[in-house]
Amino acid sequence: MAPAVRPSEAPMLDPALISRLIRRVAAASGASATTTSAPFTGKPLAELPQSSAADVAGAFARARAAQAAWAARTPRERAAPFERFHDLVLDRQREILDIVQWETGKARRHAFEEVYDAAGGTLYYARHAPAMLRRRRTPGAVPGATRTYVHHRPKGVVSVITPWNYPLTLPVSDAVPALIAGNAVVAKPDTQTALTALWAIDLLVEAGLPEDLWIPVLGEPAEIGDALIDHADHVAFTGSSAVGAHIAQRAAARLVGCSAELGGKNPAIVCADADLDRTVDGVLRACFSSSGQLCVSMERIYVHDAIHDDFAGRLVAAVRDMTLNAEFDFTADMGSLTYRRQLDRVTAHVEDARAKGADVLVGGRPRPDIGPLFYEPTLLAGVTADMDACDDETFGPVAALHRFGDEDEAVERANATGYGLNASIWTRDVARGRRLAERIRSGTVNINEGYGATWASYGAPIGGMKRSGLGRRHGVEGLLRYTEPQAIASQHVVGIAGPPGMDAETLAKALTLGARLMKRFRIR
Repeated sequence: MAPAVRPSEAPMLDPALISRLIRRVAAASGASATTTSAPFTGKPLAELPQSSAADVAGAFARARAAQAAWAARTPRERAAPFERFHDLVLDRQREILDIVQWETGKARRHAFEEVYDAAGGTLYYARHAPAMLRRRRTPGAVPGATRTYVHHRPKGVVSVITPWNYPLTLPVSDAVPALIAGNAVVAKPDTQTALTALWAIDLLVEAGLPEDLWIPVLGEPAEIGDALIDHADHVAFTGSSAVGAHIAQRAAARLVGCSAELGGKNPAIVCADADLDRTVDGVLRACFSSSGQLCVSMERIYVHDAIHDDFAGRLVAAVRDMTLNAEFDFTADMGSLTYRRQLDRVTAHVEDARAKGADVLVGGRPRPDIGPLFYEPTLLAGVTADMDACDDETFGPVAALHRFGDEDEAVERANATGYGLNASIWTRDVARGRRLAERIRSGTVNINEGYGATWASYGAPIGGMKRSGLGRRHGVEGLLRYTEPQAIASQHVVGIAGPPGMDAETLAKALTLGARLMKRFRIR
């Protein structure tokens, strides 16, 4: 590893800013509070109010009252604040970059990915959602006599429950389409990274979003989790597969929709013809962005026998040269983990693999000399099925290298998991890469990129197969999940039962002839 750089003595967050943001939290006066700490230093960061189940119920009542007038606006009118939000995010990026780094411990370059995404994803929906929500004509029951269209009604109030690893990207990417579709949102960000979500809400209100349309609550799942599901008209969740299954079951019992992006144990396939320089750089980012605390990061790397040793040597050297620090600039290649429990999990996975015979090619140890939650980016070899790091999601800066002999083997091993969130394929032959991609059971597959190509293609849906989730965010699917499609048809000239006086047998013959003619002339 590059020489350690000790944490900066950067100023802590402005207390006035923190005070302004936490006033947005729906929490009763005198309610319990919790203190978050900065991953870079371990020192206290902010004291945040905690909501009760009653506070959640009150938030939904306020949101429902505000939602009716919001839904009455046209989609284009609703989109206007979001275009302004795009500009404000970019203009105020230094402020939010500091908040994200203080709360997550990630490197500034990875915090910037969230800024870019929050702006870009919001602009996509601000520009395209009005067309997606427009009335859609569809063929009627009787050509020329039945006029039918589909109208998209907002669900009502949506629960958006998001984790700590991408505290700007995830709340914004779920709440923005819900709001533009005409809903209100009650959101529960993770308490550790709540200031980031509160900043986004505050900024969107500054951009023109009416108050009470995006209301945050904070608290432990045991206290407010069920209330967030029981009052919602739709639940959007990002987190673990186990929790996602519980939420989906509880929502289903109420016949309420649920969309969930869950865990992943994502594979990268490096073909024999891959451009090694480009692939090493791309795989490095795919494995270690945000210290590997990324649902779509790569934890399994399958490399063709013909280039395995060359590729492994280059990748190990690149990992060894990575810069780790806690600076509030763009010098770090990787930052800190966010929670002590993540450090413990990463350490346990590596030590279990080491004890059972895996080789640690590079990394493999904590770095308390840099900060309390730093862990070196780590590559393993010889990982076998009896090791925790083989099939369990590590969610940290650890990836395992594997060999493969032919494409069929690579596809079979890539698919040999209960997860199916993301994958990547590295080859000079893009057409071949696409053929391989279509064989991978994964919601997204990137060719010659790890995760950014699919994630930032905002017109394309992203999400998981198998235990990695249900539903999709982004694209038209990510918007219409928050609506109820309503079919409206009007009948003209002649009724469905035929002209007055026509008997049933004659009607049946006329309809039979009509069906044959409509097929012949492709009217249907």
